[in-house]
Amino acid sequence: MNTKNPTALTPHNHDSCIASALEKAQQVCQRNNVRLTELRLRVLELVWRSHKPLGAYDILAVLAKEDGRNAAPPTVYRALDFLLEQGLIHRIASLNAFIGCSDPECPHQGYFLICNQCGITLELHSDKVSKSIQRAALEYDFQISHEMVEVVGVCPNCKV
Repeated sequence: MNTKNPTALTPHNHDSCIASALEKAQQVCQRNNVRLTELRLRVLELVWRSHKPLGAYDILAVLAKEDGRNAAPPTVYRALDFLLEQGLIHRIASLNAFIGCSDPECPHQGYFLICNQCGITLELHSDKVSKSIQRAALEYDFQISHEMVEVVGVCPNCKV
């Protein structure tokens, strides 16, 4: 990912973001020999609608309004759990929300810049951050199960 000019901060054809994410999801699921059901695909599409994290209840509301689905919360949470397990989305813990993974074909840790004004969230890929965390953990004999770094601030679009 080009962190100097992230797509989320620049005008772009967002439909291509969604189409690319759905195509990658189908490839990942086929490779992993798991089913990407209609509901799972729809939930992924909703998560990718913007570059802002989306909560499970927001997804439920859109499913009800746009699709006429009266899905129960556990149904959406199961779909989100599946998408997380396949590496297709990330959970933003501080917001209890989800965002599409920019590179689901490559296992990686999540590092995010979150704008507290507009909600745009950028996924970063940084070996330097990962190595720094690993060194610190080693220094304290701490075993890492996974990494999730969320940095909150103001994006360049909101600073103006």
